[in-house]
Amino acid sequence: MRTLAGKTIFITGASRGIGKAIALRAARDGANIAIAAKTADPHPKLEGTIFSAAEEIEAAGGKALALQVDIRDENAVADAVAKTVETFGGIDILVNNASAIQLTGTLETAVKRFDLMHGVNARGTFVCSQACLPHLLNAENPHILMLSPPLNMNPRWFKGHVAYTMAKYGMSMCVLGMAEEFRKRGVGVNALWPRTAIATAAMRMLGGGEIPKGCRTVDIMADAAYLILTSDSRTTTGNFFIDDDVLRMAGVTDLETYALVPGEPLMPDFFLD
Repeated sequence: MRTLAGKTIFITGASRGIGKAIALRAARDGANIAIAAKTADPHPKLEGTIFSAAEEIEAAGGKALALQVDIRDENAVADAVAKTVETFGGIDILVNNASAIQLTGTLETAVKRFDLMHGVNARGTFVCSQACLPHLLNAENPHILMLSPPLNMNPRWFKGHVAYTMAKYGMSMCVLGMAEEFRKRGVGVNALWPRTAIATAAMRMLGGGEIPKGCRTVDIMADAAYLILTSDSRTTTGNFFIDDDVLRMAGVTDLETYALVPGEPLMPDFFLD
């Protein structure tokens, strides 16, 4: 089985949450992690910075490079990618994790929030992919992983938050297009999405300050991502994976270990009928 030992992974939004969990899982193999995120100074409401994440990654066995990056800025992304290549000698994997969310209807969504979600989710994913691909094409087993949902055209998933859904589906359309575009060149491009709500800062915000008990921990996404990123990029591409499906395919049968509160009924995530 492949490992991520010595692999260089560029992860957006890796200062906290799912992005950091994926980084820590890779660090246990001895991977090099470029943490591309905005938070350099402690936030009054959100835990973690690029520097605290780097300390955790190094403690877990990996090597870390803390990069303060707003992925809406293509020049900042280009500089961060160049610094990563200069430090570690290349890039093997890109994880497009950074995302902005606001679940409001058309009349309640300010245009600046529309622009933020599209700038981070769709545009940021495209910009980071474009910047990393020249290096990924030189890698042995290159992967791009988007933290985005299957493309589900059920109007239910548009009517309450059309701006967010459009922006999030922009990430998924990058999977659809780039997987086919780079299939013959060996780059695996896939999406990963959780079956249930995940205990993150975003869920705390949506829960009014409390993380709902019916969530799973970030570890389920990290373990699923690890299985995808250690697979053969030439045969694993163009998929819209769901976290627990990935684990079951790998023979994991006990998913209760991922429950935030064991025995609590689980909350389904968005975009899955």
